[in-house]
Amino acid sequence: MTDIKLWTLIFVIASFGLYVTIAIRARVSTTSGLYVADQGIPAIANGAAIAADWMSAASFISMAGLISFIGFDGTIYLMGWTGGYVLLALLIAPYLRKFGKYTVPDFVGDRYSETARAVAVVAAIFVSFTYVAGQMRGVGIVFSRYIGVSITVGVMIGMAVVLFYAVVGGMKGITWTQVAQYSVLIVAYLIPAWAIAGTVADIPIPQVSFGQIAQDLNALQQDFGLAAYTEPFQARPMQDVFLVTLALMVGTAGLPHIIVRFYTTKSVKAARYSAGWALLFIALLYTTAPAIAVFAKTNLLQDVAGKTYSSVPEWVHNWEATGLITFQDDNDNGVVDSLTSDETRAARPGELFVSPDIMVLANPEIAGLPAPVIGLVAAGGLAAALSTASGLLLVIGSAIGHDFYYKRLRPNATEKQRVAAGRWAIAGAVVVAGYFGVHPPGFVAQVVAFAFGLAASSFFPAVTLGIFWKRANSAGIISGMIAGMGFSAGYMYMTIYQGMEFWWGISPEGIGAIGAVINFIVAIAVSLRTAEPPPEVQLLIEEVRHPRLDEGAEAKVPIG
Repeated sequence: MTDIKLWTLIFVIASFGLYVTIAIRARVSTTSGLYVADQGIPAIANGAAIAADWMSAASFISMAGLISFIGFDGTIYLMGWTGGYVLLALLIAPYLRKFGKYTVPDFVGDRYSETARAVAVVAAIFVSFTYVAGQMRGVGIVFSRYIGVSITVGVMIGMAVVLFYAVVGGMKGITWTQVAQYSVLIVAYLIPAWAIAGTVADIPIPQVSFGQIAQDLNALQQDFGLAAYTEPFQARPMQDVFLVTLALMVGTAGLPHIIVRFYTTKSVKAARYSAGWALLFIALLYTTAPAIAVFAKTNLLQDVAGKTYSSVPEWVHNWEATGLITFQDDNDNGVVDSLTSDETRAARPGELFVSPDIMVLANPEIAGLPAPVIGLVAAGGLAAALSTASGLLLVIGSAIGHDFYYKRLRPNATEKQRVAAGRWAIAGAVVVAGYFGVHPPGFVAQVVAFAFGLAASSFFPAVTLGIFWKRANSAGIISGMIAGMGFSAGYMYMTIYQGMEFWWGISPEGIGAIGAVINFIVAIAVSLRTAEPPPEVQLLIEEVRHPRLDEGAEAKVPIG
């Protein structure tokens, strides 16, 4: 057994043991504990849980890899995801916390109608399954490289672990597990970045030192026939950069597994504080990602550019065994003459293909860091993937067990039956998520971007109009969600699976912004041409829109 594999097993077993222990100690037996952790999570802990839930495998594993290959245009992920979180924290979270429900479909159902609730349940399941596919794929990649099992077996191991602590601990167990997972992932992310900065730059602070390295990377890229790293709009046209950023931003503000996090705090005030803590915790990773991208790409080019493939470092061949690095010698000279990745392959094919999903995980190996650091990074990648997967699976479980089974199918179900239904729904969701993890529609960050686009075109308009426009009614919101999400999903399917050309250069990741606009237009138009909501609903929204009043109180709608 190699040192890397040994240290990876040590960190993975230790971290998994910690997660399982937390789940057992935090096990729940009520629907309130299962879905909203009895609304008793302290603000700082909820902030760490939000950060772990939100910083998925895409943030930890794939984002820096994407930035390393598309350069300037990779800022779409930094601006979109962080900007979206601020939008969510300021525009939506306090109001939904005042409303005091378990789920986003709960809000939609009580704000609009039971039919609107059913549409929201379908949307929540669709968005969450799309998102969770990327997380399970990330789990499989880590296990495949560092433990030596296939991606399929790695996904199955991840399924077993997340199934246990999600079913046993519910939202309460998931929340405290995510606090631990945030600690693991942020330490694993920062240590290699600081270590590499200390060896390649005069100032050993990655957020400061990467600027100079980026200028050196410009020269390396141009020598290798690639565009300058810091030159804008090389990988994507300007309009697509704008639309993807917007889709990720409003998609973040519409993600059901993040919105539900603000229901777990003790009060509206605590929800606001947890949002602030989460932003601080998120910033630690997101300000470091551009530096990791620059360091990884620089080291990669120095290791492979213009070299004979037989002489490239061992780490290249290690990752080649996973299928995430491939070499096709087009001119039969045995030399790596060109480089490509998922984002650039269509426009500029290359001999050496490198998946962006490996750049963060391989970065310690590329930089020659010791085996314990490599093992820690592997454990961090698993923590990021599993933390988000558990939150998404709980959303799916609550949508089926609470919003469908209890609210529509069996309103007289006992507490025990409702908890059992939620747990069975989570278990079924884990199985489906595992399948999509083995057969994903794209690489990790791309799949996650699709989920953000679907959330942008479905939930964001429904929730925003539901809070800030009392005239919005059931007919309008149902029509808007179906039109917006249907358009976005149809465009994604046609461009990904049917080979349809992009309209006006808009990628599947960016189409959610257009879907959100369609949703808003249709919802407003239909609402204006149909009957306004009942007076009691308008009064309810008036209360929800003033979360500063009766601090710590809920809107006058009973939970459950």
